Amino acid sequence: MKKKIAITMGEPGGIGPEVIVKALINNTVRRCCSPVVIGDADIIREAARKSKLSIRIRIINDLKEVQSGQQTIEVVDIRSPYTFKKNVPSRGAGRAVVKYITKAVELTLNKDVDGMVTAPISKESLSMAGYAWPGHTELLAELTGAKDYAMMFVSRKLRVILCTIHMPLKDVPRKITKHTVLKTIRLAKKGSALLGIKDPEIAVAGLNPHAGESGVMGNEEVRSIVPAIKAAKKVGFDVSGPYPPDVVFHKAYNGAFDMVVCMYHDQGLIPFKMLAFDTGVNMTVGLPIIRTSPDHGTAFDIAWQNRAEPASMIEAIKLAAKMKNSEWL
Repeated sequence: MKKKIAITMGEPGGIGPEVIVKALINNTVRRCCSPVVIGDADIIREAARKSKLSIRIRIINDLKEVQSGQQTIEVVDIRSPYTFKKNVPSRGAGRAVVKYITKAVELTLNKDVDGMVTAPISKESLSMAGYAWPGHTELLAELTGAKDYAMMFVSRKLRVILCTIHMPLKDVPRKITKHTVLKTIRLAKKGSALLGIKDPEIAVAGLNPHAGESGVMGNEEVRSIVPAIKAAKKVGFDVSGPYPPDVVFHKAYNGAFDMVVCMYHDQGLIPFKMLAFDTGVNMTVGLPIIRTSPDHGTAFDIAWQNRAEPASMIEAIKLAAKMKNSEWL
């Protein structure tokens, strides 16, 4: 029986609605799961028209009604009383996306669906709506009660996981502790298991140039990263490092490692997006549910112009349908 996957509509003024409708006519997507959109049915209809797709939008109230017809997109219709603007962030959009995400989490926790995929949201819209969450990850952690979690990014030839997420770069060094690094190494193994890799080779990147040169260029490696690696090795993890950040991704890309533990957001995301901008997938490890998303943003500059490519959304849906959600979560 095909898995049911909830897909949140994302920022109404961004490319989320467009990449969803384009992804849901894909044969591979329809073969691997039964998708259901959580969002505004009228906006999905408009996105289909704008994308010149002849496809029926069907509102459902009971998840048992979900079918898998390729010419139909099924929507749990959540209308918002707040207005939004196309191609720009807005307060109304920020309020609406939280409703979509909250509903999808509820359905997933209740096992009405097997996992969720989130279309991009605008952090600025969230802020304009008065919310303090800097992004999906923190919102999902709060909604699910997760304490230890991390962002992991998956492509065909590179996988990375982040020790710190959405914070100013100046705040990162004080957040690099033995506890944080060791926790992320553990989550790297859990994330690998979700992908079917049971005994991953995990590399840990240093924070500083040349991985600190034994303290010459910074002491975070000596103080925190090396002790975390040693602790992980003691309990049987296949982990090594810290490696200079300017070489570790090349090694991983060429097959030396299954996963790279990165110290901060852009350290991992710059090489990852250089290699897999259109096909990379973001997944949250440590939640009690399966959650993936495309590895791109709202792209306000090209939204509602029939210019967005659905490749990353397609990959995110396929990955959510493939992932295992038992004891490895």
